[in-house]
Amino acid sequence: MSHKYVYLFSEGNGSMKNLLGGKGANLAEMTVLGMPVPQGFTITTEACTQYYNDGRQINEEIQGQISEYLAKMEEICGKKFGDVKNPLLVSVRSGARASMPGMMDTILNLGLNDTVVEGLAALTSNPRFAYDSYRRFIQMFSDVVMEIPKSDFERVIDAKKEEKGVKQDTELDTEDMKDLVVRFKALYRERKETDFPTEPRVQLMEAVKAVFRSWDNPRANVYRRINEIPYDWGTAVNVQSMVFGNMGNTSGTGVAFTRNPATGEKKLFGEYLINAQGEDVVAGIRTPEPIDHLKDTLPEVYTQFAETAQRLEDHYTDMQDMEFTIENGKLYMLQTRNGKRTAAAALKIAVDLVEEGKISTEEAVLRVEPKQLDSLLHPQFDPAELKKAQAIGKGLAASPGAACGRVVFSAEDAKAWSDKGEKVVLVRLETSPEDIEGMAVAQGILTVRGGMTSHAAVVARGMGTCCVSGCGEIAMHEAEKYFTLGGQTIREGDYISIDGSTGSIYGQAMPTVEASISGDFDKYMHWADQVRRLQVYTNADTPHDAAQGKAFGAQGIGLCRTEHMFFEGDRIKAMREMIVAKTTDARRKALAKLLPYQQSDFEGIFDVMEELPVVIRFIDPPLHEFLPTKEEDIKEISEELGLTVEELKEVIASLHEFNPMMGHRGCRLTVSYPEIAEMQTTGVITAAINISRKKNINIVPEIMIPLVGEVKELKFVKDVVTSTADKLIAESGISMKYEVGTMIEIPRAALTADEIAKEADFFSFGTNDLTQMTFGFSRDDAGKFLDYYYENKIYESDPFAHIDQKGVGKLVEMATEKGRAVNPHLHVGICGEHGGDPTSVEFCHRTGLDYVSCSPFRVPIARLAAAQAAIKEKRAAAK
Repeated sequence: MSHKYVYLFSEGNGSMKNLLGGKGANLAEMTVLGMPVPQGFTITTEACTQYYNDGRQINEEIQGQISEYLAKMEEICGKKFGDVKNPLLVSVRSGARASMPGMMDTILNLGLNDTVVEGLAALTSNPRFAYDSYRRFIQMFSDVVMEIPKSDFERVIDAKKEEKGVKQDTELDTEDMKDLVVRFKALYRERKETDFPTEPRVQLMEAVKAVFRSWDNPRANVYRRINEIPYDWGTAVNVQSMVFGNMGNTSGTGVAFTRNPATGEKKLFGEYLINAQGEDVVAGIRTPEPIDHLKDTLPEVYTQFAETAQRLEDHYTDMQDMEFTIENGKLYMLQTRNGKRTAAAALKIAVDLVEEGKISTEEAVLRVEPKQLDSLLHPQFDPAELKKAQAIGKGLAASPGAACGRVVFSAEDAKAWSDKGEKVVLVRLETSPEDIEGMAVAQGILTVRGGMTSHAAVVARGMGTCCVSGCGEIAMHEAEKYFTLGGQTIREGDYISIDGSTGSIYGQAMPTVEASISGDFDKYMHWADQVRRLQVYTNADTPHDAAQGKAFGAQGIGLCRTEHMFFEGDRIKAMREMIVAKTTDARRKALAKLLPYQQSDFEGIFDVMEELPVVIRFIDPPLHEFLPTKEEDIKEISEELGLTVEELKEVIASLHEFNPMMGHRGCRLTVSYPEIAEMQTTGVITAAINISRKKNINIVPEIMIPLVGEVKELKFVKDVVTSTADKLIAESGISMKYEVGTMIEIPRAALTADEIAKEADFFSFGTNDLTQMTFGFSRDDAGKFLDYYYENKIYESDPFAHIDQKGVGKLVEMATEKGRAVNPHLHVGICGEHGGDPTSVEFCHRTGLDYVSCSPFRVPIARLAAAQAAIKEKRAAAK
């Protein structure tokens, strides 16, 4: 028997989503439940995959099955496709496993032509309805299948209404509809240089091909990449017999939800239009009525619909999004699916369903997308204003939230404007560590270059600041203090608004509304924490960040980057003195100036975190990052340091590296200058001793040595750390433990983890650098070519956004296994940006890591993702 590619709705059920797509599976399930569903068939996702395997052709076997099932559908409906006397008309809809905005729009009324339309007019005694349906079909088919813009047809309709002196489509009569059909076909012929297809079976095959093609359109590919939907899933096609909402005043169409998708309130929410077809509701040509009004218009239909809606919610135990049509007073259900909802609504619905006894707390934990929590933690634009606004450009949605402010082009200006009480958006080609002060005061950050894990993106996420990165369309004129984008020139002081959740950029001021966390949030996160095994730490470099992470439920700090403490005021000066020093004594003298700052910072962090774990990474970046690059800065700083301009330039030139990310940084600095590790250890241990005494608590600092690739490197630096720490602890007279571990971010470290684990108390995977070094490309430059990789289906997602489980993931698994084999007490975590990515968190859970660490505002996301990973694992084991 040949492979089955087509199923009648009556042959499927709700569990067949992978094969029939979400829409097809739900139509089948509603059919099984005996609901009023217009019958039809589903062409499977496997047929879509086969279409691409066959060079974007529908092969004869699949075409044969479509014809066979069309005949079965004719029998069920008692109508004939293409028949003049009793015509069967169909709708064609796409339907992937996961709901995919951007996929192909629906085609209605397929099967009409010049002769069938006459039959439909005679059959219904309603010629206006018949020709209205025909002109709609020509417009939809031309737009969706043949890619002639819908707006071209709308202009023809507007011209007709103007000729007639009317405002609404519904005011056009039968002759007007006939004339529109003639004009639409003429427009088609002009654009395509061929006549509109009249053979219904040709129309159907072209529509099916268009659905399959839409799986690979640019919008769909971008959406899949963002939402991690595999390309090989494919989409199904649903062919359904038409029911008509445009047959008069006892017909209509609408969309409704069983609960409010914005607030979660338990009440039918939706809209409908009388004497209309589905696209009229969405297109906004006429203003729909609230669903409640249907009680007055068609009370029997409303009662039936309300009962059906409740039955569907009870069956699926979730809020449903439903499409319906009323034909001459009879209700038909065209679709149901779990409804999209805001994060606030998702939490309320999940909590309410538990309290109504419909689902367990465990099931509730699976009901909210972890990424959705972002919007609860950051300011957002006023939805009404957002609807009216037109974006002038788009970059990468690097750090969520909404920001509005005056444009500034340097960190110094950001600080100066902020000090005057102005809200600012910092616009840079790219940011660097020296911009940190400006980034800290900005409402939002916009960069021309850089990806999702660029400096701007990482730092902004850590601060909880809105950021849009990598908007390459910006023409930057930094010296002149203006940029151009989307035909607009934006100068210093002009207002812009940026949306870090979508990447959109607006050339105007837009009001924002503060995030609000409801009581449901705490209750829901408590349920999540009860089931998760993986601990969640935060990345924090300041007491403020530490407190923020702790407030969001962090159980420790997994990454405290000490270099971020060196960029402010007098600290940067002392740091530069250390860098230009030509002798060890001169270096120690400069380091002594830095020590009080380091100690004070660590005291602040320990004071907040108390006995929770704090992992402190010693200095990591190359030293040139602390030195100036602009001529005027070099002149000013050389005077500060007591050097000539030439001497300072010599130092800068000596530190130049062809590939600084693989240069003199990390543990290599402390191998060259052990006195740096001595100063940092002194700062950490003294701070821990002081806060332990002050609060009568037991702090166990964890010191992390970065960029180790050879066990002897780790041993060398560790010896400096332990000799310094042991001496300080002995002198203090208190009993204190501390740990020394390493960051695994070089492939060689993962490959030799069994050797390194003999000298390490813990491993923390720095997956940003590990990904860079495994793939061999820079995270800041990869954005220039990754799009070509996505287009050519080489990569399906950004390896810096979601951990590459086949390559980088194998190194993580191997290092964890090898390390624990020789050191059973080794604790293992991850502190790269992947620590807040739900897919990567699930991978860390499966791999047996002890914790993930992420920026403070991603802590709730990681907590929920870790809980969901534990539930999924438990359910998989029970099967």
